[in-house]
Amino acid sequence: MPFYVKRGIIPPKRHTAFRKDDGGLYYEHLMGNLGFTGLQSLLYSVRRPTTVKSIEVAWTSPRVADPEPSLRMRHLRSHRLELSGGSPVKDRKLIMFNKDIAVSLMRPTAADEYFYRNGQADELVYITCGGGVLESQFGNITYRQGDYLVIPRGILHRLVPGEGEQIHLVMESGGHLRTPSRYRNKHGQLLEHSPYCERDIRVPEEAEVHDQLGDFETITRMGEVCHRVILDHHPFDTVGWDGCYYPWAFSIHDFEPLVGRLHMPPPIHQTFEGDGFVICSFVPRMYDYHPDSIPAPYNHSNVMTDEVLYYCKDKFMSRKGIELGSLTLHPDGLPHGPQPGRTEASIGKEKTDELAVMIDTFVPMNVAQDILDCEDPDYGKSWLEGEEK
Repeated sequence: MPFYVKRGIIPPKRHTAFRKDDGGLYYEHLMGNLGFTGLQSLLYSVRRPTTVKSIEVAWTSPRVADPEPSLRMRHLRSHRLELSGGSPVKDRKLIMFNKDIAVSLMRPTAADEYFYRNGQADELVYITCGGGVLESQFGNITYRQGDYLVIPRGILHRLVPGEGEQIHLVMESGGHLRTPSRYRNKHGQLLEHSPYCERDIRVPEEAEVHDQLGDFETITRMGEVCHRVILDHHPFDTVGWDGCYYPWAFSIHDFEPLVGRLHMPPPIHQTFEGDGFVICSFVPRMYDYHPDSIPAPYNHSNVMTDEVLYYCKDKFMSRKGIELGSLTLHPDGLPHGPQPGRTEASIGKEKTDELAVMIDTFVPMNVAQDILDCEDPDYGKSWLEGEEK
């Protein structure tokens, strides 16, 4: 779990009068999840966070599923999608979803003029290409290619992309997104066998205090509806905070793969868990070292899960016919495994240079209707001998 962090100035005791130089009060704001039982932070701001001048519906983003319900393997060439606009919030393209998680793609070209919070979902942003700065009430985090940005619900923030191509995969979690329980002790500390530890987690730097009055636009997402909320002051007026609830970054390149003598199953790649899904990272690694090992995964039937793979390179040890940005969906009910020739080709190999993000869900995923133009209709035949898809 994220660890205790302190930034800026805070009073020595909680819930006590914390005064400015002129004798006025700084305003205390508890932010957290799971009511009063989850992760929490206390923020101290120049002005009240509750001074809202107006609220209206800004836009809606309906989640409409592909009406064709047939069971099949699916391959979406997501980077071929035509995305209109370059807003990090408004111009996301929904790819897949169920009740627990929604997956979108975006190509931000500039920071939004407004600030943004997701009121009903934690957000995990994977930086496929590009870099920039995540600004928030807690301070700034510089991000780069390969970073996961964990942005818990309710936190006002803004993505400021840098120069060059930007491609981000966004995962909205209906439940609390967290580090895998198998890698934590009862106190929340990551254990010695975890593939990453607290040293790899990057937290916000000291916050810049914006003490400004005026009309400041924020967008609050509540499911499919985004609301325009106008505050009477700049929302980044935090002078200090402490706690365990804040945005943080972790690079996929800092994930240390676990390797065995024989092929190990996908749970060893787990990086995050949510309610109803897990997220795994496939990174460059040495292969199994038994003299007769088969590094390619064995055929397997998804046991009460759908498997989604987002390929961050154009090569993957068990798959052919993919490209950077390919998304495959292997649904519960159909066995899947290496395509023809991949098992044999893996024997004797020492390592793989693959890079991918996997989402395993415990409720079937819906493919969004608006992205069907990028689907490879022949993907399901790629397991037939002689097929090259």
